[in-house]
Amino acid sequence: MARIAYHEADAEAFAATRHLTGDGLAAWRAAVARHLVPRPGMRLLDLGAGTGSWARSFTSWFPGVAVVAVEPSAAMRARCVFASLVAGDAGHIPLADGSVDGAWLSTVIHHVPDLAAAARELRRVLRPAAPVLIRSAFAGRHEAITLFDHFPEAVRVLDTYPGIADVEAAFLDAGFGAATVEQVPQVTASSLREAAAGLRREAHTPLQLITDAEYAAGVQRLREAARVHSGPVIDALDLLVLR
Repeated sequence: MARIAYHEADAEAFAATRHLTGDGLAAWRAAVARHLVPRPGMRLLDLGAGTGSWARSFTSWFPGVAVVAVEPSAAMRARCVFASLVAGDAGHIPLADGSVDGAWLSTVIHHVPDLAAAARELRRVLRPAAPVLIRSAFAGRHEAITLFDHFPEAVRVLDTYPGIADVEAAFLDAGFGAATVEQVPQVTASSLREAAAGLRREAHTPLQLITDAEYAAGVQRLREAARVHSGPVIDALDLLVLR
């Protein structure tokens, strides 16, 4: 099971607040293109696709690439903005053996209960040498993510997530080779004021899993910082690539 339920309230908050736009997407387009090398006729799996915003971006960015989006949450699927969406999860991907040329997992790896099973299933559906691109915040790597500046208590939740070494080990055992990792900067919000105004606790797993008092204290810190800081909110998440 996922760390949070992703029932109606979670899915609605996610759909309302967690989609990047403009400058926030530009760096990810470049990063994906470097590692995936998109081409017409390529078939890409978006695993844990949520409401389909990444799948929609891929089809816009890379004409001729066919995206199959797989999402376990019925509430997320009900809000999907992408047509080719099917039910499934990392342990049960509803695709044939060797049928995709790459896989994308965005902020989903910490919800996977069995990394080894997921790695084996991805190895099954991917063609030889096809990449797995994992966009995530990993355990021990919070320093470049603004959310944790204002909610430091949430770091203890992040530190229960898989670390990069944990993911690499599971995928190595499943037959993948050496991994590469890079930090990709993104514009998350135009300002802290915008970030504070749009914050929804239900949209962020680490915020759901701290106490109410810790969350309230973090909101107060965020609002105080928003009064004095200008400029965009720039975060850096990791992109882990395995082949």
